[in-house]
Amino acid sequence: MKKYLAIGAVLGIFFAKAQSSDSLKIGNKVTFSAYAELFYTYDFNEPGNHLRQNFLYSYNRHNELNLNLGLIKANYQSENLRANLALMGGTYAQDNMVAEQGALRYINEANVGIKISKNKNLWIDAGIMPSHIGWESAIGKDNINLTRSFAAENSPYFETGAKISYTSDNGKWFVSGLVLNGWQRIAKAEGNQSISFGHQVTYKPNDKITLNSSSFIGNDKAKEEKKMRYFHDLYGSFQLTEKFSALLGFDIGAEQKTKGSEQYNIWYSPNIQAKYQIDNKWALAGRLEYYNDKNGVIISTGTPNGFQTFGYSLNVDYAIFKNVVFRTEARGFTAKDAIFVKNDGLKQGNFFITTSLAAWF
Repeated sequence: MKKYLAIGAVLGIFFAKAQSSDSLKIGNKVTFSAYAELFYTYDFNEPGNHLRQNFLYSYNRHNELNLNLGLIKANYQSENLRANLALMGGTYAQDNMVAEQGALRYINEANVGIKISKNKNLWIDAGIMPSHIGWESAIGKDNINLTRSFAAENSPYFETGAKISYTSDNGKWFVSGLVLNGWQRIAKAEGNQSISFGHQVTYKPNDKITLNSSSFIGNDKAKEEKKMRYFHDLYGSFQLTEKFSALLGFDIGAEQKTKGSEQYNIWYSPNIQAKYQIDNKWALAGRLEYYNDKNGVIISTGTPNGFQTFGYSLNVDYAIFKNVVFRTEARGFTAKDAIFVKNDGLKQGNFFITTSLAAWF
């Protein structure tokens, strides 16, 4: 509780100094920003310990007001050097960083980049960085829907390593290659001796279309249990009209069944999201999704059909100010097996309502 009060106090000071600005700038090179999102979720399955589904890592508390993410960030940007340091707290940090050690659990970003070409936009960055995979981030206000999709919650939000990236002169192409510590890792798993790799290619033919391809290749287990994992994320974002936008995404992964095996367990997740901006204050958004992990590579259920679940949601957003938004979302799950706990039994369905209040500068 003390750490949340401290984060809230610091955020309050920053917000007070930046009421008319989206960020706090010191000189020409250093920028400070902050983000805080409070939430309340009511899960109609009413978990007694207030902890919700173990495959959800955001807004994952029942019937209590809590902080999903509080974030303070410093950014340095010059012609040939850039750096980011961001510290965080909240239930998102608690649930996503359980595998990390001590103070590392409060680091959201810590990276440095150097421009290696005099005439081209070619950079090498290293450190703790936001994931290159996926169409949703931990920052709620940047996403179409209030809560995160199955695909986002069960693929990396962050990564540690180094990347080389190139942005074309016209800004239409972004290409990067990465060397990573593992699948959503700061420190490597104990006994792991592997290096992981990734790529990202983003194409923006105009300001209304974004197409993205990202991948991960590596082993995230100890040497004795080594299983190669191959994962690909593909999505397209489309501004169809002035008020209507849509996103189509598809994730697919494969992991060796046993060490050295030529057989693989497959999982995949298609996703459709849409948003209608009614006016400068109100917006509606919805999502349809499916996650199939029959063999429990990412989400283990211990049931005959594994995790094969449809999801649907609808949210209403109201922008109180330009940097404060209140959101409400109704969301439901329907699974092939009875995997959701309710009272002393298991159900095939789960329904819940989430509200959030986010503010930033």
